[in-house]
Amino acid sequence: MDSQRPRQVAGSTEVRPVVAFQDVSKWYGNVIGINKLTLRIPAGVTGLLGPNGAGKSTLLQLATGQLYPSQGTVEVLGRQVWNNASLNCLIGLCPEQDAFYEWMTGWDFVHTSARLGGLGRTAARQAAGRALEAVGMTKHKGRVVRGYSKGMRQRTKLAQALVHDPQVLFLDEPLTGTDPVARRDLMDIIQRLASEGKSVLVSSHVLHEVQTLTPRIVLLNHGRLVAEGQVREIRDLIDKHPHHIVLICDEYRKLAARLLAWEDVEGVKVMANEKGLMVETRSPDAFYARLPELSLSGATTIKEVYSDDDNLEAVFKYLVNK
Repeated sequence: MDSQRPRQVAGSTEVRPVVAFQDVSKWYGNVIGINKLTLRIPAGVTGLLGPNGAGKSTLLQLATGQLYPSQGTVEVLGRQVWNNASLNCLIGLCPEQDAFYEWMTGWDFVHTSARLGGLGRTAARQAAGRALEAVGMTKHKGRVVRGYSKGMRQRTKLAQALVHDPQVLFLDEPLTGTDPVARRDLMDIIQRLASEGKSVLVSSHVLHEVQTLTPRIVLLNHGRLVAEGQVREIRDLIDKHPHHIVLICDEYRKLAARLLAWEDVEGVKVMANEKGLMVETRSPDAFYARLPELSLSGATTIKEVYSDDDNLEAVFKYLVNK
């Protein structure tokens, strides 16, 4: 396959796109963030996959009007994005980076976001209550943000993206650093939003996360479109390679003993400095599916789960060089 051309993994019927990139490039001096990208994203949930540095965040910032394209055009809901304030009420962004006023409560943060989004006092109070309830943060809304766990911070960021009831949501690595229970809950929330008619573009560098949310994916690498379409073909490729999943847990040695009894675990490496384990498995679906129950059992509390980029890199090399 020509490495300069995007690969179509699985065809789809032409539909009016919710997000449209036409020959878009974005560079920062000599660094290219997005390179000649033409892409049509339909309604529904679409997964944006790529290793760190692939251009996912740049793409989302272009789609939400935070960056101006060096060349090409970006449209959302048929409207030009750049310098179009009227579009802000129709889109919501959950950024990868935390950008809280740490002294605020969760309620203050989401309510303020609603007011900045143009809602009146009464409407903003009602909208903040609905958004916090939707993400499961009502009982924690009075706590100061600096005391929130990673999962609570992610939920609160999602609430501010939802508070003005946008049509299109852009979620940048929303599951990063969360524990298994919070990860499952956030996935449920995203799927519920889709069932309510929202269009969602969610980025991740973990294929399993995206496949749980949607079969439709877009793969980026070095700012270029590598593949788009249905996830099954990509998954068939990636499953040829062992998966390395890192679990952070205070009682990591006790956890290692439990995991070694699982048939789909091929190896466990202790990471003492990080108080964690690196688990190797060729059955990631089954492995991930059991983690929430394991964490909820109380026997072992898993604080964080993440996957290395090695698996995606292998697939990207396969696709680009084929």
